[in-house]
This record gives sequence, structure tokens and C-alpha cells, in this order.
Amino acid sequence: MTNSAPRVLFIYSPSRIHYWSSLATNHSPLATFFAGCRMKLNLAEIREIRLPLVHFFETSFGRTTERRIALVRAEADGLTGWGEVTCGEQPFYSHETPETAWHILRDFLIPWTLGREFKAAADVAPLFQRIRGHNMAKAALENALWAIEARQKGLPLAKCIGGTLDEIPCGVSIGIQNTIEELLEKIEGEVAAGYQRIKVKVKPGWDVNVLERIRGRFPGIVLSVDANCAYTLADLAHLKQFDRFNLLMIEQPLHWEDLVDHAKLQRELTTALCLDESIHSADDARKAIEIGACRIINVKLGRVGGFTSARQIHDVCRASEVPVWCGGMLESGIGRAHNIAMSSLPGFTLPGDVSASRRYWAQDIIDPEVVVSPRGTIRIPQALGLGFAPNLDRIERITTKKECFEASTVFSQLSKSGSRE
Repeated sequence: MTNSAPRVLFIYSPSRIHYWSSLATNHSPLATFFAGCRMKLNLAEIREIRLPLVHFFETSFGRTTERRIALVRAEADGLTGWGEVTCGEQPFYSHETPETAWHILRDFLIPWTLGREFKAAADVAPLFQRIRGHNMAKAALENALWAIEARQKGLPLAKCIGGTLDEIPCGVSIGIQNTIEELLEKIEGEVAAGYQRIKVKVKPGWDVNVLERIRGRFPGIVLSVDANCAYTLADLAHLKQFDRFNLLMIEQPLHWEDLVDHAKLQRELTTALCLDESIHSADDARKAIEIGACRIINVKLGRVGGFTSARQIHDVCRASEVPVWCGGMLESGIGRAHNIAMSSLPGFTLPGDVSASRRYWAQDIIDPEVVVSPRGTIRIPQALGLGFAPNLDRIERITTKKECFEASTVFSQLSKSGSRE
């Protein structure tokens, strides 16, 4: 076969056939990906678990009482890594749901990597870029491979990704409550627990009146708000009132894809804007910083597609002296463990939404569970790999479905141009 001949790669899973076509040149993504390999993925499993929250969590999108979470377990060279799809149950925060993530993992990402060797976990990121979007599905598999790589290297995950911090500051995110009095009670409890920053969700009708009551009772706390895209520039006069409350930041007040209007808004406000939903890549971060759309950036591993992209965003922001912090998505302990590792990078200087397991779950799915010190910090685990042990019995009990793929079922290669039969 000559280098110019099209190559069609057929990958067999237990129930279907997948293909990926690429020109077989020496400089093609496929050739680069498979050259000089070090890690071979021989098994991947997707499972869905259900975890009821100990208390409902409400944003401008709606109220959540139970989480449906897709977990990914990967095996390579006798080592196991876990990842988590962090999307919500409905396509409100982003377009992804557990169903779309399952489809992308099963029909694309797993077949593209199963039975193949690569040098490092980061090498799957360019391969996954062929798919537009679906970052939370991508992150689940990539992050599982990072946990395996850390085990291979004999390192804690935080050290493997370049983390330098031994302890991270923690904040909490408090959802919209039934009454302001209930919200004030929750804030009092979190302040007493030592959390270093309180973030409250806001939306039209639950904002200035709420902030007045909070500041009246807690004048000295570090306070921020998160709007989850609930406002427009037509609300400018109203949003200017937020400057009265000495906020650390206003997170994502405008449209989830917007940069330009956020830049206009930032010029009108004293309070720093923080972008969340608008940032999916290092290039998005660069553009936001260049046009002045924000002064702070929230990094969520799922939203940006995994550790490789998260590190790139971190580096862009650090070079511009823009602080970053770790956002949360009501993750189980597996996703929370990945967040802890990411928060150890040196540019994560603000308290993140990385808090104790018991704030969310009666029982988490890792051992030990995540705990926060009375000073509002979490120690970076020093155990190899993920740093926490998945509680396999607990995970199995709450699993509602699963699908497993083995490399032994994979893989025939044909050099027929254009054939997909």
C-alpha cells in the first residue's frame, strides 16, 4: 500500500462496527498517534449510576434532586483508571446529557482508542478533536487514562499533571433556596465549617434582594454570585447594583457562548466578571482575555474536555496574570478527585467549588471520602494515581446499566479505498 492510499480502520465492538478513515501519510493524525507508543488500552467500560443528593440543588436552570452519572473505567497494561462524565441530566448547562455522552464514548472515543497504544494520556486529545464538542464525554475517557499514566509513573495524579500545591483552598456553591432565611442558615453553616468563599446562585427576582440580606448578616465573608447566563445586556442598570456588595466576582451573567457582550458589561462594572460556560479551550480563554470579557476564569474539567485542555487554559491565564479556579458539576467522588488534582496547578489561586463529599451524598463512591479541614482546605492526596479508591461494591449496587468493550474483540484493517461494507 502506498502512502497516498486511503486507509479505513474497522473497529469491532460486541454489538456494532465502527470505522475511521484517514489518509495514511507519515504526517497524518493517525500515523502520529500510533507511532512510538507506550500505553495500550485493552478494556473500557461505561456504566451509569444514580446518586440522590442530600439536599436539592437549584440554579436558574432548575432544581436537581438526584444525579445520573456516567462513569468510565479503563484498563491498560494491567492498571485501572476511572473517569466521570460531569454533564447534567438535561441539556441546560451544555448540550450534553448522559445519553449523548454514552453514544459518543461507545460509538467513537472508545473504538478509536481501544486496543491501541500511545505514549501518554495527553496524546488522545488531538485524536478526540476530530469530534466537535462533546467535551464531557472526551474528558471522562482522557482523565481515566491520566489516572493510569500516573500509576505507571508511580506518581499521584496531581504530580503527574504538573501540580505543585500540597493543599488547596475550598469554597462552596449554594443553590437557590425556598426562602432567603433558609439560604442564610446554609451560609452560616458553611462559614462555621471553615469554607473560604461562599458562592450563591442568582437569577432575576433572586439577586439584589438576596445579596442585601446576605451582606447585612455576613458583611465580611468572601462572596461571589453565579448567574448561569440568566441576564442580558438589557439588564445593565440592574447588574450595576451588584457593585454595592463587594463581590469577588459575578460568574457568567450573559449568554453561554458570548464573549463580546461580556466585554461590554465588564467595562461598565467595578466587580470582576468570571467566565464559565463561554470557555471551552485555551483559544477561548485567549480571546476573552484579549477583549477584556472577564478578569477571572472558571475551569471545569468536563466543560473543557479533560486535563490536557485544562492545563492549556491554565497556562494561557497564568501568562496573562488572570486567576483561575475549579468549578463544580455536582460530581461524585471520582470527578471530585480529578478536580482536586487539577486544583493543585499553581495558577489555581482562588478557592474552588471543591468541597466535602458529605455536602452532597449520604455515601460517596470513593474511600476515603473527600473531607475539608476546619481551615477550609483539602490536602492533595499522595496515593498513586487517582488518590482515592473507588468503592466497587457501592458502585455496583447503584449501577443501573453498563456496557463493556474489550480489545480482544477489536480490529481488522483493510486497505480498500472507500469501502465500508
